[in-house]
Amino acid sequence: MIIIARKRPEISEEEEIRRIRRPEEGQVYAVVEQMLGSDKLRVQCEDGKERIARIPGRMRKRIWIRVGDLILVDPWKVQSDSRCDVAWRYSPTQARWIRRKGILKNI
Repeated sequence: MIIIARKRPEISEEEEIRRIRRPEEGQVYAVVEQMLGSDKLRVQCEDGKERIARIPGRMRKRIWIRVGDLILVDPWKVQSDSRCDVAWRYSPTQARWIRRKGILKNI
């Protein structure tokens, strides 16, 4: 039996930048400051607030988030100043492009 490993198709840098997800209503950019364990992170948000972010189940063990990553968060309706959910993690190429274009103001 021969097992053939399938390679993922290469995505060019231009195509990756073209697919950058923009924040929807209520979402803000954030940078990961500290990993807290139990699928929680401490993040510094673009609106100047520091929040505890939760990685939702659909992202756990599928997307790996590290300190310094640029993410998109969705603040909770009840404790909007202190809690949020992670909505998206940007690749390093996408994060560089967002910073270079001046889209991030306070981070």
